Amino acid sequence: MDAIDAIDAIEAVRRACREADGHDPVDEAVHLRLKHHGLADTATWVEDDGFALRHQQALDLAVAPEARGRGLGGRLAALATAEAGELTAWSHGDHPAARVLAERLGFARARELWVMRRPTAVPLPSEGDLPPGVTIRDFGGAADAEGVLAVNAAAFAHHPEQGSMSADDLAERMAEPWFDPAGLLLAFDEDDRLLGFHWTKRHDAEVGEVYVVGVSPAAHGRGVGKALTIAGLRHLASRGVAEVHLYVESDNEPARHLYGGLGFTHATADTHVQYRRASHESQPSQETPSHR
Repeated sequence: MDAIDAIDAIEAVRRACREADGHDPVDEAVHLRLKHHGLADTATWVEDDGFALRHQQALDLAVAPEARGRGLGGRLAALATAEAGELTAWSHGDHPAARVLAERLGFARARELWVMRRPTAVPLPSEGDLPPGVTIRDFGGAADAEGVLAVNAAAFAHHPEQGSMSADDLAERMAEPWFDPAGLLLAFDEDDRLLGFHWTKRHDAEVGEVYVVGVSPAAHGRGVGKALTIAGLRHLASRGVAEVHLYVESDNEPARHLYGGLGFTHATADTHVQYRRASHESQPSQETPSHR
């Protein structure tokens, strides 16, 4: 299968999974990489009904709903994990089948990412919107981009995905159809220093997202994160969405407490799990990997 056919097959499987499961089997970073860079620097195992992608230390695997239960996922996973080295893989939804496959391949449960949701009809608190000396305004274009990247890097220095966002990554996201400068809210102090930002995302007419809330470590404890979150939720409500969701690490208790106080709730089914394989482990395979 050549690269163009492989991309078409991957997109067809993703489309079928979205329709059946209600979510994409790959995350936004993978979506953007496929969109802008194709299969460059990615080992691929692609069939008409499923695919496995291995990029650096990340593995993504999906099987079309009509082809599940026939061993295709296990076969693709065995091929993609045959080469030794540390690997991570997300189960978008805590699926029992993913747990079984992960255990078979020597992957351990490493992280849980919660999806929390709130209806916009839930009232927001009216007190304490802005800390003293803090103002919030919309993103002003290229002049603000450097500051957003700097705050993002500081705020998420220990986050394995978000903290590494580059200028190119930022530009790719701002080129997406959903980007709205008015939905990227920036908080400044009296000296016009950027304290933090809330990047909102409107998926469609009904659904919005608290996409990223980043606060400079120097501004912690001032209530900037809460103020930005409330401002972003008001922005999304003004656009008419009925529900807002967000993603938060399950062990981030301060963030969970903040969001819970603003009316966000979490259902067990709304859990994404990352599995990790140590660098010394590999999965032997009986077949020859046909990757590019």
